[in-house]
Amino acid sequence: MSVVQRENLIPFQSDAHKKLWFHDKNIALFQADCLNRETFEGELFDLIVTSPPYNVGIAYHSNNDELNYESYLAFSRQWLRNCYHWSLPEARLLLNVPLDKNKGGHHSVGADITTLAQQVGWRYHSTIVWNEGNISRRTAWGSWLSASAPHVIAPVELILVLYKDSWKKLRGSKISDISKDEFMTWTNGIWTFNGESKKRIGHPAPFPRELPRRCIKLFSYVDDLVLDPFCGSGTTLLEAQLNQRRAIGLELDEAYCKLAAQRLVEAIGLF
Repeated sequence: MSVVQRENLIPFQSDAHKKLWFHDKNIALFQADCLNRETFEGELFDLIVTSPPYNVGIAYHSNNDELNYESYLAFSRQWLRNCYHWSLPEARLLLNVPLDKNKGGHHSVGADITTLAQQVGWRYHSTIVWNEGNISRRTAWGSWLSASAPHVIAPVELILVLYKDSWKKLRGSKISDISKDEFMTWTNGIWTFNGESKKRIGHPAPFPRELPRRCIKLFSYVDDLVLDPFCGSGTTLLEAQLNQRRAIGLELDEAYCKLAAQRLVEAIGLF
């Protein structure tokens, strides 16, 4: 599939570190590795909205999702450091991660990622609890009806709200397009909406569109530049485009670049 390119309003092109797959007037998709610091130069982004691999054995094409936990934390530290380096001083990071993990050993993933983010420079603001309501997926209770070894499973994920140097935004268009009802609902730190069907999208771990939509409208101004370093099926780019933001996505796997580009073409109605 060739690059889709219309108006060159985002000043980034293919280079030795990233291959351009899709380019519309406000958005660009690159096949690139967010672990590579040379992917971008300088401070560019106003907002990052992303969900990295959870390291739970999902069969991605180009990513090992079964690292030992120490290696997973090293991976997390590297991309968090790079995103910090690429972000403007007033940038926010909205980071969707699991609360915890018990496959391969019990780990407090949300707490550990929060600590790592702060160690590389990000500052903590708050945590949104995303209630997916997926309790029906549960398959294990540990010791059934016994105090011997019960398993406690919370059907929620986290959205960590982090920022770089200053929480208050003094730069940008100053144009917010959020309604009163949206603001009142979304500033409540428990968000309830369903996840997305991997079968319908064709990606093993797709974002529901509601997640980046809320993050983009609540935490950025119109025309801000948004980054998703784990772009996957392109949902963050789609919502950025539909909500008058500029956006760049990075995706390591060629098959998912093709999927994201096709979704963008179809949803935005480019052709």
